[in-house]
Amino acid sequence: MVAGAVPAGVTQMWRRMLELVMLGTAGAVLGAATSVNLSSGTLGAARAATPRCTNAALTVFQNLSAGTVASVTVGGLPVGCGGATLQVTVSNGATSGSGSISVPAGGGSVTVVLGSAPLVAAAERTDLVVIGP
Repeated sequence: MVAGAVPAGVTQMWRRMLELVMLGTAGAVLGAATSVNLSSGTLGAARAATPRCTNAALTVFQNLSAGTVASVTVGGLPVGCGGATLQVTVSNGATSGSGSISVPAGGGSVTVVLGSAPLVAAAERTDLVVIGP
């Protein structure tokens, strides 16, 4: 035998012990997996009517400054929207700007200043969202 060499019987014994440890670990994992409680549930859907403060058309004007949309004036807001928050987003496809303002109790018109002013483009999209009252 060469000095420092491990006898073949010892190597085989360690290999067997490693196999038994791995088998025991795999068994424990499998046992834990079988104890997981899976129950059949149901997935449902429902409809809920959301009140609207208006169904009427609103006027929307973009206020321009140096080739950008700096703010948006929204008019025709009825009294029913008073106290609500109006959110406006203008997008030109590359950049967008948004802002919000509280609608006065009497309705009317408001001007929403955009946080960042997108460049005026041939095709733009202006989204309005009324939250509340």
